[in-house]
Parts: sequence; C-alpha cells; structure tokens
Amino acid sequence: MAEHRLYLFKRFERFWHWSQALLVITMLYTGFAIHGYLGGLRFRNALLIHEYAAWLLVTLWTFAIFWHFTTGEWKQYIPTFQRMAQVARYYAWGMFRGERHPYEPTLLHKHNPLQRLAYLWLKLMINPLIWASGVLLLIFAYDWTRVMPLGLSLTAVAWTHTAAAYMMLLFFIAHVYLATTGKTPTAYIQAMITGWESGSDEAQGSSSTGA
Repeated sequence: MAEHRLYLFKRFERFWHWSQALLVITMLYTGFAIHGYLGGLRFRNALLIHEYAAWLLVTLWTFAIFWHFTTGEWKQYIPTFQRMAQVARYYAWGMFRGERHPYEPTLLHKHNPLQRLAYLWLKLMINPLIWASGVLLLIFAYDWTRVMPLGLSLTAVAWTHTAAAYMMLLFFIAHVYLATTGKTPTAYIQAMITGWESGSDEAQGSSSTGA
C-alpha cells in the first residue's frame, strides 16, 4: 500500500490543540502551586493566573465545540470496535518489536479506535467535570452566592475539581508519550504543527475531495 501525505489537521484544529495544551499546562502548574505542591508563584498570583486561564480555556472550548459541530468533525470521535484488538495489540507490544501500525489515518477517520475512546472520555467525562466543578468554585469564590448550588458542599466540589485535574494530568502524560510513538519520535508532533501526516491510498482518495 503506497503512502501519501495528507492534510489531516486544519489551521483552527492546530490552533485549538496547542492553545488548549498551553492553557492546560498553565492550569496544572498553577493548580499544584495553589495546593502548595509547586513553588515559584505566590498563592494569590497562582490563583489569578489559574482563573484567567480557566476563562480562556472555557472560551476556547466554546469555539471548539461550535467548530466541531459546524464542520462535522465531531464524527471523528464516534466510537468503533473495528481493528480495536489489532491497535491494542500494537500498543501493548507490537510497536516495541518494530511492527507497522495497523491503522492508517484518512481524512474522514483521523483517529484509531483507541484514540476515539480516549478523546471521547476526555470530552464527555474529564472536561465536563473540570468545567462544572470549576464554575461552581468560581461562583463561590466570587461570592455570588454564600450557598453552593445544588446543595453541594464546597469540600465535595473542590475534591471533584482536584480529581478531574489528576485525570487530566494522566491523560496529558499518556498523550505526550503516545505522541512520540510515530515512525519517528517527532512525526506526530510535526503533523500537529504543519497539519500534514502520512496516510494510505484510501486517504489520498478522500483528501482529493475534502481537503
């Protein structure tokens, strides 16, 4: 099967990805600084930066959700079990033996089955948890109400926010690691910078009509 270069990641997609990465790193760092686990920032400065980054991230997510639904890109995250076992086997030991990745991305199917599940978990579980608990904390922090909505306790909301942040950290670490498992350690990273990635004959046919 011949390989071709595909323009998989559009300009906004790449802007959204890297902006989100920067904001998530900022919020993780300031979040740990707020809890006293990391130094370099005073508590008030860490809190302010954390809040500003949160508003920017919410704004970015709003635009990203709008973009996904208006372009149809949300379909990229529809789960599938086709070739799930082959992909899981590849990540478990195939890639350590130099085997070829069993999944070739196409313009209409950029993500392999495991990526789809991981991104779906991020978008439907981790992000909403961080978003909702963060908004509740802001409502309380800004003194908009002296009673936490829905009868929740401040402690419960704070722990939920912290747990979601740790889930985001685990996803981030796994994401960065898997980003280095391409044909070269920087192949996937370069694709997310330039938008171009190697694909199959099927992908070439798709790109000619949809790029």
